[in-house]
Formats: sequence, structure tokens, C-alpha cells
Amino acid sequence: MMRLIILLIAILAGPTNAAAQSSADAEWPKRVIRFIVSAAPGSAGDTVCRIIAQKLGERLGQQLIIDNRAAAAGTIAAEGLARSAPDGYTIGMVTTSTHVIAAILNSKLTYDPIKDFAPVSMIGHSPYVLAIYPGLPVKNVAELVALAKAKPRQLNNAAFGTTSLGYLASVLFANAAGIEINQVAYRSSAQAVLDAVAGRIEMQFSTLSPAIPLVREGKLRALATTGAKRVSSLSDIPTLAEAGIANFEVSLWIGIAAPTGTPQSIVSRLNQEMSAILASPEIIDALLQQGMTAEPGPPEDLGKRIGGDIVKWREAVSKVGIKAE
Repeated sequence: MMRLIILLIAILAGPTNAAAQSSADAEWPKRVIRFIVSAAPGSAGDTVCRIIAQKLGERLGQQLIIDNRAAAAGTIAAEGLARSAPDGYTIGMVTTSTHVIAAILNSKLTYDPIKDFAPVSMIGHSPYVLAIYPGLPVKNVAELVALAKAKPRQLNNAAFGTTSLGYLASVLFANAAGIEINQVAYRSSAQAVLDAVAGRIEMQFSTLSPAIPLVREGKLRALATTGAKRVSSLSDIPTLAEAGIANFEVSLWIGIAAPTGTPQSIVSRLNQEMSAILASPEIIDALLQQGMTAEPGPPEDLGKRIGGDIVKWREAVSKVGIKAE
């Protein structure tokens, strides 16, 4: 009899709890939302996320608080997101570096880039620019390669962590060109750009946002971009493929995810708002100013991008003999 009573209570309580949860989801959001950003303040990724956070907050009727965690090439931020409560009040920036390259090159990664996250939406993608100190006596990629061959391991390249896509781009470039360069670790792309301007390093695969103004002012010299097509804001600069590095194409994507277990209704609402934001001419232009092409789409698109890129970059890493650390 007692078991029957317990069973009846469970049956009656189940729908009530589900209804209560559904009601709570429908009322979301009722307080501020934390937005974990795996980029340093002032960097391109940070600027993009702040643009999105402002508009998303306006549409949701709640403020989004930026929580910058740029250390360890963004993997600390990704870990923090994965371990957050799946209640819709924590979302985070995910990138090619945190969810693809780190999964391949970091043998001690503390999160699973697929199982521990609920994809929300892509934000967009952007190539890098190969930029050099203008005092370096080279005008194009061919001359840079010739100089590097004449002075092996004497050219310093700024690397934003050894599990970042920018670092991998430099390794793939050096391998394809048959040169040896010296990798210098930096905490952020923005800081590396400043050191390139000052001549403390010779080259960097930089995100576009901090580099473009300096290129225009003559404080940096752009030799090539890394995408499949030229960048409209640097239309006179060739791609690396055009500059003689055959089939070279590296672009960084940025998206938004939540912890696994976040209610589907909340994920769907976030994606709906992101789709509207990324279709806005104002936001499209604002992202282009940061060198990023908006890429709205359903959550599944981000999930497929992560899985597909892990396969793609694992193969590329294997070909050049890079091993996980």
C-alpha cells in the first residue's frame, strides 16, 4: 500500500513540477545574464561580444554583464561556461580556438566541446591578417619568406596561446613556406599588435579589428589575409593563397553557447533574438567594422561547425606533425 501511495504522489507531482519549470522558462529572463567572453577587453572578440550583448539585452529586457576571461587562449572561459548552472542566466562566447583547436592540441582540456555545451547561434567569421613591423625590409610574402630562410628562427611571431587558431595559422604558414620562425607567447592579440608596431616582434597573424587602423596609418604593414577571399576593408591586400601559399585558408568563427541542460525554450528564444540581431543592417555594418561577416543560423549550424572543424583541423594538424601538449 505504501509503495502505491508513493507512486501516486510521484505521478501527481511530475506534471506539476514540469508545469512549474515550463512557467519559469516562460518568464525568463527575470534578472541580469552573465556573458562569459574568452577575449581580453578591447580585443576584436570582446568588441564583437559587447555589440551583441547590448542589442541582446535590449531585446530581452535585461542587462547582459560581460565577464572577460582571456587566459589560456580562452579555455578558462569555456570551462567556466561549461560548469555554470544551465538556467539561462549564463551564456558565453565560443570560438574556433576554444572549441576546435583546443580540443585537438590540449590533451588536458577539462571540457568536451560538444557534450558540455548547448549551441545557441553563430555570430560570424573573420580571417586574420599577416601583419609585420614596418621597419622590416620586406614588402610582400615572397620577400618575408626569403628573409626567414636567410635568418632561420630569427623572426619573432606573436602567438596568442599555443591552442589558438592564430598560432595554428602561423605554424601552417611556416610549414607551407618551408621556413622556421620563433613563437612568442602573448595573452591577447591586441597586445601583440602594439608590440609589432613598436618593433619588439616582427610579425603576427592578427585579428582584423586592431590591425586595420594601424595598417592605414602606416604603423603596421599588411602582407596578406588568410581567408578564401580578400577583405573589403583591405581590398588591395592579397590572400595568402594569392600570394603563393597554395590552398591556404584560415578563418576564425565566433558563436554563442550555453551550458548543456539549458532549457530548449530558452535556447530557442536566444537563437530567435540572435537571428533578428544579425539580420539588422546596423549590426551587419558594426561587425564588418570589426572585420567580421555576420552569419545567422539555427543552433544546429553551430553544432555542425564545431564537429566538422574538429575533423578538418585534426587532419591539418596531423599533416604538419603538431602534437597535443
